[in-house]
Amino acid sequence: MAGHKRFRALNKPCVLLIAIAGIERFVFKGVGSNLVIYLTDVMEMSSSSAARTVNSWTGFTSMVPLLVAPLVDSYWNRYFTILASSFIYLIGLLALTSTALSKSKSSSTSSSLYLSLYLISLGIGGYNPSLQAFGADQIEMDDEMPTTTKGDKDSDKKSMFFQWWYFGVCSGALLGVSIMPNIQDSVGWGLGFAMPAMAMVVSMIMFSCGSPFYSYSHVHSNDEKCWERVIQAVKCSVAKFVRCKSDEKSSLVELELEDKPFCSKVENETECLADQKSNRSNNLLNIAKVVIKLLPIWTTLLMFAVIFQQPATFFIKQGLSMKRNIGDSYKIPPATLQSAITISIILLMPFYDTIFIPFTRLILRNENGVTTMQRIGIGMFLSVIAMIFAATVEMKRLELNSETLSIFWLLPQYILLGISDIFTVVGMQEFFYSEVPEGMRTMGIALYTSVFGVGSFLSAFMVYLVEYFTSSKDGKGNWFSDDMKEARLDKYYWLLAGASSLSLVVFAILCKIQKTR
Repeated sequence: MAGHKRFRALNKPCVLLIAIAGIERFVFKGVGSNLVIYLTDVMEMSSSSAARTVNSWTGFTSMVPLLVAPLVDSYWNRYFTILASSFIYLIGLLALTSTALSKSKSSSTSSSLYLSLYLISLGIGGYNPSLQAFGADQIEMDDEMPTTTKGDKDSDKKSMFFQWWYFGVCSGALLGVSIMPNIQDSVGWGLGFAMPAMAMVVSMIMFSCGSPFYSYSHVHSNDEKCWERVIQAVKCSVAKFVRCKSDEKSSLVELELEDKPFCSKVENETECLADQKSNRSNNLLNIAKVVIKLLPIWTTLLMFAVIFQQPATFFIKQGLSMKRNIGDSYKIPPATLQSAITISIILLMPFYDTIFIPFTRLILRNENGVTTMQRIGIGMFLSVIAMIFAATVEMKRLELNSETLSIFWLLPQYILLGISDIFTVVGMQEFFYSEVPEGMRTMGIALYTSVFGVGSFLSAFMVYLVEYFTSSKDGKGNWFSDDMKEARLDKYYWLLAGASSLSLVVFAILCKIQKTR
């Protein structure tokens, strides 16, 4: 009930944008959650190659915002960036659907597959950070409150916005991972990829319908006025040229210039243009300084991002080798177990405000309960526990050496990762958004997403290294063997747990040194 009241405190544009973000996550999860099965079963890739492909694709998808965000903050407009990016996103989805419908395994089909996937990445790269920053821009401070109270209230609303934003995207992701794998496995990949494309069209229509209600406050407002003045200066130059050619109309031109004082000196407008270019150069320099400042904390979060990749890759391969039957005919698609992550987030998120925060306030005697960095640290610790449990279950599966172990034994590791997300992912969003200047909000969101981008590439690189060092001379017998009776995913999970524990220790040390909030 308290959570419902907090949600109602958000204005209508925020609520609409949260719903749109949820649809986008349905689209992305509808494509990506079962992609490793499409690559192995339809495109006939090996398990390790499919995992590397998915990791590289998700890594590129999460890295693109880091390249786009400085342009959005310095040159572009968030609203039109969202519109343009959603169009590119849709083109990629339609191309992917066309590839699935072709039912061909030729090299041209493989090229079309990669082209469509990376078009989707480019679309997401501009869409997601701009949409989230644009959503946060909709939060307006109450002008009737005293100045000392307005800042605190606005900060509380921002925290509430990010929490409900994550709730919205998890709700969309839940639908994506629970519905689409069943359709893709039972009906076909053509419809399985067409439905996300149709959902993207719906989200684009919804976003356009909300245009009259959005707040368009952006750092470029002064720049746009300056550009208007430059245009007027050009008009004045043309007017002066005409005056020189026609002495009879000179008095009229001078009178017009007097009526428009901003055209009185073309030199001032030229200076305005120069100042604008200088400000934008300084803005890019400031972005570089902010990135360098946040880089140590950013680096320690990479192992959490590596663990974040496992449910969409090796957890699925792990589930394929376990007992999946419900009744005589139905087999659970392993990708649908990812819904346990989002279900745990949706069910437990409201308890964060109503139970966890009051409890920590009582124990720690801190008004905020836990700080943002403590929240991130708790989530990182839970992710380590999840990998320890995953390794233990895999050891049990290998010990039985048959498909007698139920797939539901995997649920605890999914649920633990869901709980860790409530802490770490929401904390990361708030941290990177609040640690950058106001004019770099899109960059802050991009820094958050880039953690998962680099983490995906790091995951792919770790898979390559493990495969290389654990393979026999004939290239077989590695930890990621296609024969799950020979694979040793348990050792890989122990490796991830150890590396993530080390990252958590370094993270705690950095927080103490830098005295972060």
